[in-house]
Amino acid sequence: MDLERIETEQRNIHTMDIDRVSTLEIVEKINAEDHKVADAIALQLDKIAEVIDECSARMKKGGRLIYMGAGTSGRIGILDASECPPTYGVSNDLVVGLIAGGYQAMFRSQEGAEDNENQGKDDLKALDLNENDTVVGLAASGRTPYVAGGLSYANEVGAYSASVACVTNAVISQYASTPIEVITGPEVITGSTRMKAGSAEKMICNMISTGCMIRYGKVYENLMVDVQPTNEKLEQRAIGIVEKCVHCNHQQAKRLLEESHNDVKIAVIMGVGKISYDDAKNLLSHNGGNVHEAINEANKL
Repeated sequence: MDLERIETEQRNIHTMDIDRVSTLEIVEKINAEDHKVADAIALQLDKIAEVIDECSARMKKGGRLIYMGAGTSGRIGILDASECPPTYGVSNDLVVGLIAGGYQAMFRSQEGAEDNENQGKDDLKALDLNENDTVVGLAASGRTPYVAGGLSYANEVGAYSASVACVTNAVISQYASTPIEVITGPEVITGSTRMKAGSAEKMICNMISTGCMIRYGKVYENLMVDVQPTNEKLEQRAIGIVEKCVHCNHQQAKRLLEESHNDVKIAVIMGVGKISYDDAKNLLSHNGGNVHEAINEANKL
């Protein structure tokens, strides 16, 4: 493929003089280009929603969300995956990030690793990929062999496959059940896809993981009710969440948390439903971890 034909590799006519303007003008130009990212993503929202629905349905069967990419794309996937456990109280295995070149590539560039198509397949094999899993391949240029190899293997084992690229007619789109192509256009600095393309990938990963966590029952109203109060900041956040959900004061929220053994979900159900710990725990389990449904059932008791 001719790199110069790819949108992300073309020269940006609005920044041709960026090496000669003032510092303020530099950041103004970058900011103007960044404004275009959200609009480009808006054109692909139906496909992003499709990925969330497919992935969350599989999660409820024990499946995982697995991101894979090279360079910036791989790091973005790992970042999104690593933030899910502290935010939503899920296991470290539920959302996984893979990067071409392995762990060391997260911190030090391993440029040649992205050309190894077989490694993408092998990395997924090492995770015992199965039909309940979802693999999201990330590649700004849309042509990374590591990602293509991984998506191809995902299809072989019956896992759900999706791709995110920032060019039209991306190679990896051919391997995805749901291809997402967000056309962010030429970068401020030609070919520097850690900029607009990277921002687009980050925003889409945020949407996918957040949407899946909502469907997985990790959110009540717009609060992260499965947060784990493992430090002082998170303890205060947990108390605040119970206060908001139950409409009680600080001390009442703190007491509910203590009685729930620091389980925010159970504390909320106890407080809103005015029921015991055992009843709240049983209702939560009966409703698949969904607080809203558990409270509805509690109100019928």
